[in-house]
Amino acid sequence: MSLLVVGLSHRSAPVSLLERATLNADAQIKLLQDTVAAEPAAEAAVLATCNRIELYADVDKFHAGVAELSTLLAQHSGVGLDELTPYLYVHYEDRAVHHLFSVACGLDSMVVGEGQILGQIKDSLAKAQELHSAGRLLNDLFQQALRVGKRAHSETGIDRAGQSLVTFGLQQLSSGTAVEAWAKGKRALVIGAGSMSSLAAATLARAGVAEIVVANRTSDRAERLAQIITESPETDVSARAVPMDSVPFELTRADVAVSCTGATGLVLTADAVAAAVADRVPEDATAGSTAPLHDVREELPPTSVGVEDGCPLDLSAVQGASGFSVMGEAAVAGMDAATLEQHAAWVGGTAVDRREAARSTPEAELITELAAMAATVGRIPERRRPEPVAHIPRPAPVLSFLDLAMPRDVDAAVHRLAGVRLVDIESLAEASADAPMAADVDAVRRIVSDEVAAFGAAQRAAHITPTVVALRAMAAEVVAGEIARLDGRLPGLDDKHRAEITQTVRRVVDKLLHAPTVRVKQLAAEPGGAGYADALRTLFDLDQETVASVSRAEEDSEISKNRGPA
Repeated sequence: MSLLVVGLSHRSAPVSLLERATLNADAQIKLLQDTVAAEPAAEAAVLATCNRIELYADVDKFHAGVAELSTLLAQHSGVGLDELTPYLYVHYEDRAVHHLFSVACGLDSMVVGEGQILGQIKDSLAKAQELHSAGRLLNDLFQQALRVGKRAHSETGIDRAGQSLVTFGLQQLSSGTAVEAWAKGKRALVIGAGSMSSLAAATLARAGVAEIVVANRTSDRAERLAQIITESPETDVSARAVPMDSVPFELTRADVAVSCTGATGLVLTADAVAAAVADRVPEDATAGSTAPLHDVREELPPTSVGVEDGCPLDLSAVQGASGFSVMGEAAVAGMDAATLEQHAAWVGGTAVDRREAARSTPEAELITELAAMAATVGRIPERRRPEPVAHIPRPAPVLSFLDLAMPRDVDAAVHRLAGVRLVDIESLAEASADAPMAADVDAVRRIVSDEVAAFGAAQRAAHITPTVVALRAMAAEVVAGEIARLDGRLPGLDDKHRAEITQTVRRVVDKLLHAPTVRVKQLAAEPGGAGYADALRTLFDLDQETVASVSRAEEDSEISKNRGPA
């Protein structure tokens, strides 16, 4: 097995780069075709989701494979190789298997434990099979990944560790309130009618929204989704389909909008959303939201000449000046040089020479320095405490957006609009980084490790199977040759005795081959057991082309079986 995966995801690359590197359906097909046409790769499959792009291949050379797959990803994603390379990760052989199995279980998802990735892996395999780019290795790998993912969800509580991206996004919009309580009675707009949009519509329906409007460029898909929602026995939600050009109007009625289309540009600009909000937000929704700065500032006490025990300053006026000595800069701000000299003398205890006063106390020394400054600039500049930052209340959102598209459907500038809340892939990535992981994740990791070991053993054992089959085929030819020679030497041998002799010779050969072939399969399944196939070919002088033909026949049979109904 020489499995190689090169890719990038939300864990390795910023969302802004993932957004630019998104592969549409045509680009994925071309990437697969170019990969299997490249010299190092014999098989290929692409796993492309909203937060990952991964290229899997069976390669004969590691370094050449990495270089070729990286170059192809750059070419078809439209991001330069130099810019893309720092964010690429590479996994090889068992580590590549471990990575895909972890992905299938939801351990590598933005929301840990989400199950939607299984459908995406299934679609990836189906596309590779349709284009004949998946051979025996990738068919076995992806089929096993689907089984591992299902096992993780059925045997552990990984579903409790996370949920679908839609549910997680709605939780972010509800800001701590239960999604059902937050969604109850709301009008929802779903833009798009693909798998993610369908999941969003179903989730909103179960959450208890009052109405769902589906907008899509293809009207029949929107109508089909609306019909499914309306006729669902699990919910009692009315749904209707509208064309895409009705979205601006529907936004003036909607409370929450979920968008996930395949568009390469923005579906909703900030201006369009602002216009929709303006048409529906009451005039006083933001009234009083920008209080004047002077209303929230705390006035500082004035500085004045005072009375206490002959002090030339009003100490009571400066006692609240936090961080300053009453003898220091706050107390003398704005004083001219003559007044400062008076105060210096007072601090020193006598109205004598200023130099003597300066030497008597630290405060006097400071005032002496300030007097020198005042003599230069005319006065000491007033030093005030930092003014508190005015808090500008933000109105409660009247329209919430959940943008699950990559590249994004909704302009990121929307989040700055008053009365609008936006949650997109980037903000979900930030929120999920702090999400706690359930203890069941450890159980899933153990399942993944066990399954990786089992898959590796099966692949190593399968690697030697063609050699064993070729050995048994050679033994059968030897038996047939010897029986033919016996017929020449004993032409009068009747059929009964001839059949008995033939059966006896075959049993002898089978018994002689049984123990070594079983043992060699066991040894080959262990780590480092790949060399046993070569040893077997050498010991029995097996023809390499015969072994290869057996391998091709088994691979064709396996692929035909995998292309049957799932």
